[in-house]
Amino acid sequence: MAEPFFGLKIKLAVDVTREILDGGELHFDCEQLLLDAGIQQENIWIADLYPQTKEVRVESIINIRPRQQNMTMEVRNLQLKVRIEKIVRYLLEVM
Repeated sequence: MAEPFFGLKIKLAVDVTREILDGGELHFDCEQLLLDAGIQQENIWIADLYPQTKEVRVESIINIRPRQQNMTMEVRNLQLKVRIEKIVRYLLEVM
């Protein structure tokens, strides 16, 4: 999944309670697979991994959630953002 080449971006949906993730072509598809597995939407956050630079970005339109006090595409809660990044790095072995 993470075979690096220039410009590659891996789209991910991360369940912060079970510490699992799914990757796919679209963020929506990743999220939908986790939803279909019975995971509650408020526990799923969207991220991207850039294997070339090992950067993790926690930003997607799906992350706009006024009822969870996240009003932007980027996850603003620093603790949650760090948790998502740690899960991605651990599961995909990106250090």
